Amino acid sequence: MSDDHDHNHTPVHTHDHGHSHGGHAHSHAPANFNRAFAVGIALNTGFVAIEAFYGWQINSLALLADAGHNLSDVAGLVLAWAGSLAVGLKPDARHTYGFKRATILAAFANALLLLLAMGGLTWEAVGRLSAPQAALQAQGGIIMAVAGIGIVVNAVTAWLFMRGGDDLNIRGAFLHMAADALVSAGVVVAGGLTLWLGWVWLDPVVSLIIAAVILWSTWSLFTQSLHLLFDGVPASVDVQQVRALLLGLPGVADVHDLHVWAMGTSHIALTAHLVTQASDTGALLRSAEEELHEHFEIRHVTLQLETPAYAAVCGLRPGLGCQSS
Repeated sequence: MSDDHDHNHTPVHTHDHGHSHGGHAHSHAPANFNRAFAVGIALNTGFVAIEAFYGWQINSLALLADAGHNLSDVAGLVLAWAGSLAVGLKPDARHTYGFKRATILAAFANALLLLLAMGGLTWEAVGRLSAPQAALQAQGGIIMAVAGIGIVVNAVTAWLFMRGGDDLNIRGAFLHMAADALVSAGVVVAGGLTLWLGWVWLDPVVSLIIAAVILWSTWSLFTQSLHLLFDGVPASVDVQQVRALLLGLPGVADVHDLHVWAMGTSHIALTAHLVTQASDTGALLRSAEEELHEHFEIRHVTLQLETPAYAAVCGLRPGLGCQSS
């Protein structure tokens, strides 16, 4: 806006407030998962080494393939951790919003990596259905033991991230590890039945079932993260309800240029123009900030206040700025 109109509107910025307003205490800072990531990466790296060693020793393609899959898990955890650490980087003159969006990128990359891994697993399973390996029966005991270790490692890692379900990036890490625990459990069951009954065809069948379950659960993470990458409104926010809330504030006659998007997987931002003749603009802004934080977890709010005269004379066109009538 030009300086000519400073008496008619007031841009006001409020940023990432975690304090209380009007007696309502808030504590919504993202939890620190650094230890969880460190432990998870260490456990899974060790398991990959064990699985690859025994797979090579007994010439088990199943274990070697799963070792490669678990190596992708380590990469996924590293991506998720990098995204989580990026949130702590301070904004600068060239990155005024900071690096919170890295968590969305990490969630998207994690989902994409898991989808690709399941695609590879499906391909391998289909190949084994057409060419069952009779020698697999003798390897059932070792396969069960190694896969059993995988259940423990992946279940413990998933448990470390269980309390971060509200953060899409942490949820991605949780789903990734929970899916792998399911894969390992399926391998144990298939290995046991193969050892007992000689059903070598069961290994690829169980793999296909597991892949289908994981693809179904991962698709939501993939679509949500892709949606947020294109500045889509977070699923937890209803824009019409936000508009109604702002219109219901004392002294607000109209709301326009309302935008809501995700700065990161746990940071929601809002900008809006409020048409008002309120004399106490400070009280109006405090009320708007408190209500948006309380009802929608929106913690980065930028509001521009305009008088009815300003709004009538100066139409705002997206990308063109203020156009005098």
